Amino acid sequence: MRSVTYSMNVSLDGYIVGPDGGFDWSGPQPEVFRFWIDEIRGVDVHLLGRRLYETMLYWETAEQEASLDDAELEWVALWNPLPKVVFSRTLSTVQGNARLASGGVAEEIERLRAEPGEGEIAIGGATLAAQAAEAGLIDEYRTMVYPVLVGGGIPFFPRHERRVDLELVETRPFGSKVVYLRHRVVR
Repeated sequence: MRSVTYSMNVSLDGYIVGPDGGFDWSGPQPEVFRFWIDEIRGVDVHLLGRRLYETMLYWETAEQEASLDDAELEWVALWNPLPKVVFSRTLSTVQGNARLASGGVAEEIERLRAEPGEGEIAIGGATLAAQAAEAGLIDEYRTMVYPVLVGGGIPFFPRHERRVDLELVETRPFGSKVVYLRHRVVR
């Protein structure tokens, strides 16, 4: 069965964006960007909430910019053809290789798991991931932890009272002091 992974950059105090909605603290770092390029190769479909979808729209037309480096061009070549499912109550259309979700996150994941494929079902966006976590659908949590305390904002982990036991599968420190942590949900 295809696994469901939730991966994002996160501050040391657990937020994907700060109180002002900014995430400039997770700015571009070549070795981290290269890691995300390699990670996206294992994804068959990416589920996104509206805010993350709108942030990632940049890549749909980024190829038209002459200033992209080789790594950014490689990302575009992998990201743009990747099937995406967008969950939104306000959007009526989406661009590129994306479609609007026709049901809730649980129904979409169930349908996607029934389809043929070996790659992961990746989730991006804290609100969407919280819904999947509440339903017990996330198999792995992957955090790229930045050495900064932002003091509030949108938390990476959902705030609910259900205990979830995790097993550390992988750690990887980067020269930029960022640390990748991969945890599998213990079932």
